[in-house]
Amino acid sequence: MGIVLQVDNISRSIGDLLLFSDVSFVINDGEKFAIVAKNGAGKTTILNIVAGLDSADSGKIFINKNIRTAYLRQEPELNRGNTIFEEVFHSSDQVIKTIREYEQAIESGDQKKLDKAISSMDHLNAWDHELRVRHILSRLQIIDMHQKVGTLSGGQLKRVALAQVLISEPEFLILDEPTNHLDIDMIEWLEEYLQKSGCALLMVTHDRYFLDRICNVILEIDNGGIHTCRGNYSKFLDKRSERIESEKASVDKARNLLRKETDWMRRMPKARGTKAKYRVEAYKDLKKQASETTRDNGMKINIRASRMGKKIIEADNLSFNWDGTYYIRDFTYLFSRFEKIGIIGKNGTGKSTLLDLLTGKLQPERGSLEHGETVVFGHMRQEGIAFDENQKVIEVARSIAETVRLGNNNVVDVSQFLTHFLFPPGVQHQYVSKLSGGEKRRLYLLTILMKSPNFLILDEPTNDLDIMSLGILEDYLQNFPGCVMVVSHDRFFMDQIVDHLFIFEGEGIIRDFPGNYSQYREYTRQKVQVDKNVQNTQPTTEKPKHSKPEVTKKLTYKEKKEYELLEKAIEALEAEKAMLEALLSTGNLSHEELKNHSIRIGHIIDEIDKKTERWLELGERI
Repeated sequence: MGIVLQVDNISRSIGDLLLFSDVSFVINDGEKFAIVAKNGAGKTTILNIVAGLDSADSGKIFINKNIRTAYLRQEPELNRGNTIFEEVFHSSDQVIKTIREYEQAIESGDQKKLDKAISSMDHLNAWDHELRVRHILSRLQIIDMHQKVGTLSGGQLKRVALAQVLISEPEFLILDEPTNHLDIDMIEWLEEYLQKSGCALLMVTHDRYFLDRICNVILEIDNGGIHTCRGNYSKFLDKRSERIESEKASVDKARNLLRKETDWMRRMPKARGTKAKYRVEAYKDLKKQASETTRDNGMKINIRASRMGKKIIEADNLSFNWDGTYYIRDFTYLFSRFEKIGIIGKNGTGKSTLLDLLTGKLQPERGSLEHGETVVFGHMRQEGIAFDENQKVIEVARSIAETVRLGNNNVVDVSQFLTHFLFPPGVQHQYVSKLSGGEKRRLYLLTILMKSPNFLILDEPTNDLDIMSLGILEDYLQNFPGCVMVVSHDRFFMDQIVDHLFIFEGEGIIRDFPGNYSQYREYTRQKVQVDKNVQNTQPTTEKPKHSKPEVTKKLTYKEKKEYELLEKAIEALEAEKAMLEALLSTGNLSHEELKNHSIRIGHIIDEIDKKTERWLELGERI
């Protein structure tokens, strides 16, 4: 087993603040490590040091130079003047260069260039790699390869950067928050991809299901030191709990001993001082150990929500379209007190549109919306807030209020409240520009909760928050005395909070599902399997027309026929796609045939996605 990375006793401080000290670990071939810690503890700093973008104050880093290494940064730095194609294939790797030249030859229409590119592809056996590249781009929904990077949104930038590192097929992969800006389908695909990959991995993520299913070693940075657990995230939680209990027991024991030793010190005659010097030194060590605090110095959320009346929100046949595309169509719902709603759906299906309609930022094309008089919204947007970077942390909070009323009805000043959110007095007087991404996100959440909302709308609240803070936020939301709506790609977070889901199916259709995310995924998997079994075992003869009537909302005869035809159509498309991919791999096609087949594969993938969605929709009603 070869060593991929060896970290020996590295330490790092920023000014007077110690991030970590004497951190050591070794990653071997195929091992998958994750770093967990509170925001500001130095997780990203460690990744940057390993990647060579930063340096430690002391210690050494050894990284195997004979293997390919790729780093997905939390905030990707791409060339805004390049196209997506230029960025994705920006690599010195010979196979990637050859694929790039092949794709460019197809676009150019130059037969000589194409013949040369095909010859190179054959020589390097690059056809399978080219298909893998297309698969990655397809799953990350990267379609317009000629779009300029400078026109992309933050989520698109992250997906392009992720495609770039995966396509390079690294043997050592460094990932900083890889699931940010990915929808749930993409996250589950990436999860499966990394599980099957033989590459070594060093990762920072707040997605606990993702972490649990991929990593086999967890590194925790705590109070400047490092704790290593061999096992997945679930095992780490068990070991961490045991360690904390052991630390508490040690401190309690030290405090009991300290009481006895303090009594001895007070009664000890001065003349005996020289004879008991060793005991005096031991007393000092004991005093230091007994003064240690053993948790939990995590974020504390204890905000009083505004009183909520019986009437919350009544939505009646809401519709909203933009340039002829419906994002919300005939949505009717009566919101109840204390309900917790999760929102899931592909990007661009109208999730944020619904939130903006409910809060009044957008007006519906038709339909009505009535709010109860007592409703106070707290809307945490995915894009966050543009803080004045030259303001101090305490100035940001004071611009909202000077005091805050807690859940126990006590009133605290803004400085005490900031302390509850892990902004101690020293940090409160720092400028916002000095905060980490996670600290800014925590400050944003604080400014929302200070207004005592009773209807919380959280759009991707888990982005940039550390795992410890997420657990505390989950506890608060579970007991929140008001309504909560959550849009999140964090499956664990959704499972902990919501009691039902709004499923955005596209074209403005929203379906209500009674359960959390994992229950929904299990339902859809079982439904697909049952439907396939039924299709495989049903007789070829048509059912009698006078069979027992179906219950309300069951499929009509016409829809049943559509369902049967869809399955056959999907199978035919899959077969055609496999055939075209095999033809592309032969290298015997003309330029025109190569171009046409490549375009056709893209169309087939789109058709399969559309027909599969309709097939699943009909299957749920059988």
